[in-house]
Amino acid sequence: MANQKKIVRVLLAQFPLETHTKGMITVAGLLRDAGMEVVLLGNARPEEIVTAAAQEDVDVIGISSYCGGELVLGGKLLELAQEEGIKDRAVFVLGGLFPPASAAKLAELGFGATFPPSSSGEEIVSGIKRAVAARKRSSS
Repeated sequence: MANQKKIVRVLLAQFPLETHTKGMITVAGLLRDAGMEVVLLGNARPEEIVTAAAQEDVDVIGISSYCGGELVLGGKLLELAQEEGIKDRAVFVLGGLFPPASAAKLAELGFGATFPPSSSGEEIVSGIKRAVAARKRSSS
């Protein structure tokens, strides 16, 4: 198992005012069990998330959201990722509590997948794998 190549490198973060970490920590364990390498950033502003993602050379940036602001902060995150040159090479995903109507708006902003609280671990892992595969196909 130690020699197994990691499928993807994932940075997990949540926006500054989030206080609920259980979901993010649970997802980190699921992704590690699926063979992904996880960088757990925790609470951070969009600027800090983009800087860390660039430094860590991650394939996926996963955001945990429970307190709202996913559209404003998610939009700012993707705007900064574009400026930094990582928006087209990384997959952005968001999970947590958000209005169902926000899922379509998040996709328009550039999020490759969204995961409401009803998402199973299998759905999260397979959704990230699909989003990474789609990104690789589109950049080829």
